[in-house]
Amino acid sequence: MGVHQYFKSLSDLEKLVRCPGKFKYQEHNVASHSFKVTKIAQYLATVEECHGEKINWKLVYEKALNHDYPEIFTGDIKTPVKYASKELKHLFSEVEEEMTRKFVDTEFPEMYRDIYHERLKEGKDDTIEGKILSVADKIDLLYESFGEIQKRNPEPLFFEIYEMSLRTIIEFEEMHCVQDFLNNILPEMLQERFIPRSELKEITYAILKIKDTQ
Repeated sequence: MGVHQYFKSLSDLEKLVRCPGKFKYQEHNVASHSFKVTKIAQYLATVEECHGEKINWKLVYEKALNHDYPEIFTGDIKTPVKYASKELKHLFSEVEEEMTRKFVDTEFPEMYRDIYHERLKEGKDDTIEGKILSVADKIDLLYESFGEIQKRNPEPLFFEIYEMSLRTIIEFEEMHCVQDFLNNILPEMLQERFIPRSELKEITYAILKIKDTQ
């Protein structure tokens, strides 16, 4: 028992498949998702900093790296299910928080517990670092669904996830990094060659409420 259990559990994150129970051409796991979200958050924070925002880089990295660790206790819940209602999302959050708290209190030396309670808690909050995490998390989810749509996965869930992710990103449109994503990165994504391109562009422009002039 002890921190050894924490180190050991990190390998278990590689076994936690994202979006379980659905056919996928490419599997993703929670460990790789956390790494990608951290890299995306790094870019988003760089954009914000270059536009004059003060960034706590320690918080950016800690929030991004740790944001899905509690799923070690609950597994990955499909996005449409998890966000079906505020009550359900709140319930999932309460379960994850309680199980994480008990794990930290059991396995970590007392002198480090408060630190890890803070590090492993829900990182999406009203701070700029918390907002960056929210956007980075949804950008990676957008790319995961885009990859399946691009490969012509017939499962409609991936269009649903794509749409839900983009709508969440747009909620933060006042941020410089989101404007950068919407104006520069997203259009580049849609220029890639893939079979259901027109359908995806239609969904995207409908959400953005702009006309496809191409």
